Amino acid sequence: MAFHTFSGRFFAGLALTGFMLAAAGCQSGDNGILNLGIGKKDPAAPPPPQDPKILASQLQAYCPRVTVRDGTAFFNTYVNDVQKPRSKVRKTGDAAQDAAAQAAADAAAATPPDDSARIIYQASISDVTRDCSRADGQLTMKIAVAGKIVPGPKFSPGTITMPIRTAVMHGTEVLYSQIHQYQVQVTDPSVATQFVFTDSNIVVPAPSAQDYQAYAGYDETAPKGPTDKPGKTRKKKRAATN
Repeated sequence: MAFHTFSGRFFAGLALTGFMLAAAGCQSGDNGILNLGIGKKDPAAPPPPQDPKILASQLQAYCPRVTVRDGTAFFNTYVNDVQKPRSKVRKTGDAAQDAAAQAAADAAAATPPDDSARIIYQASISDVTRDCSRADGQLTMKIAVAGKIVPGPKFSPGTITMPIRTAVMHGTEVLYSQIHQYQVQVTDPSVATQFVFTDSNIVVPAPSAQDYQAYAGYDETAPKGPTDKPGKTRKKKRAATN
């Protein structure tokens, strides 16, 4: 009898507990303990984040980054070599042997000397920076290039000319491109000479997005070499007159 009485009380208590939990769940609101997120949204909750957009203030402060492209950070000049005459090979009568000997002689004649002994000077770019301003729908840029000049074995004191190109692009569109024959006076061939070049004349349409790219570097297609040694010019003979 004691066992049945205990069992009856146990199941009665369990049923009462289940009823109280169900009642509590029915009476709980949107912020109740049993709220599982199904129902009305909290009006005080912040809105979901939107896609980031460039603000007008950010666009006004935008100044395109300057990049030095691969292969344009260094500029070396060399003395011109005297062209070697084509070597003549004594004929043996064997066409194949004579052709091979002539090819070997031509290859030996075309082999350049050690470049390190032919260097006039080596120039390199160590840093670039820029500054921007806006007015009347246009963007004005100043690009500064800093670097140094190291004289080589064939250098002699004087003025050298370095071809430096600055450019601004919008994708594949060239908005600005200019090559500058920048001259530097080098007087001491035993030490490196520091230089700073500035292009202050860059004016392009003001960007509508942060998608401009600026470049600075040496342009190998430009003439190079010292400028204080002009080439020889031939004087024309005047025709004799009576």
